[in-house]
Amino acid sequence: MKGGGGGGFRLLFFSSGNSRRIPLKLRQLPAGSSFKIKLLLFWCVAFALLFVLLLLLLCCRASHYSGSSPPPGRGYTIVMNTWKRNDLLKQSVVHYASCVGVESIRIVWSEHNHPSESLRHALWQAAQLNCKSCNGIELKFDINEEDSLNNRFKEITDIKTDAIFSIDDDVLFPCTSVELAFSAWQSAPTAMVGFVPRMHWLDKMKENKERYTYGGWWSVWWTGTYSMVLSKAAFFHKKYLDLYTNHMPASIRHYVTKYRNCEDIAMSFLVANVTGAPPIWVKGKIFEIGSTGISSVGGHSERRSQCLDLFAQLYGNMPLVATSMKVIDSRHSWFW
Repeated sequence: MKGGGGGGFRLLFFSSGNSRRIPLKLRQLPAGSSFKIKLLLFWCVAFALLFVLLLLLLCCRASHYSGSSPPPGRGYTIVMNTWKRNDLLKQSVVHYASCVGVESIRIVWSEHNHPSESLRHALWQAAQLNCKSCNGIELKFDINEEDSLNNRFKEITDIKTDAIFSIDDDVLFPCTSVELAFSAWQSAPTAMVGFVPRMHWLDKMKENKERYTYGGWWSVWWTGTYSMVLSKAAFFHKKYLDLYTNHMPASIRHYVTKYRNCEDIAMSFLVANVTGAPPIWVKGKIFEIGSTGISSVGGHSERRSQCLDLFAQLYGNMPLVATSMKVIDSRHSWFW
């Protein structure tokens, strides 16, 4: 190696086949290049720290959203409808007891035989072991002597919360989805806020009377429009239990008892008639852990359409209001 001109260094390499020297120059970096590299490294580190900071802020926000219990009376009561499925009932109690905001679980019991003491104790213990509240969770059975679908909306006078989450014993939603729906209900406490949207469609005029068609999930999916959220998974104010039991047309309750159908449509009519506003659909992943219900039976849509016609006649108008609004948790969705 020997010094060369131009302020660089010259390395001499020898090939294995002969003694010819092959010169290769390595030049020094121009003045100021080291500063540019340091500046580049600085910005890389700064952006990395900023990214980590944003992640920490998002985690803290999510933790605050799902980890803090509301004050007593500011949470919600779960009203769970069940029928001869004690294994599913226990699974649902264990799951929902772990959700933030649950103050009480009321089990709507319409079976001929009363719940056994062993079942009562097992469910109470499961609720206490899984709840996140320091005060524990109240768990009570509301015993009904008559087997009627109206029982799920029977007035419960000793409920301490304004918010009620009506749920079937074979339907599970992640706690984060339930908490999002509760938050949406708090912004509109007179509305019905739920996870399962449905639609009514004006079919035709017959004898100067409007006729309606019941639209299931695929109708909602295709049009993006809905006018009901089913009570199998929905929040609403406790006052609607009193209105359903004591003020709604008695003929609607009689119809529900006789045909064992449409109690959820009846509640949707009731809320819409009071508010004059549409319900609120919250997007959430549903896990159905039981067998298929009456919706899988042939003629289900036709019977639901008959309910729409009858209830509209009894109310004197169609109170249901259609909307295309949907609540989505933007923290967990790339596309809105």
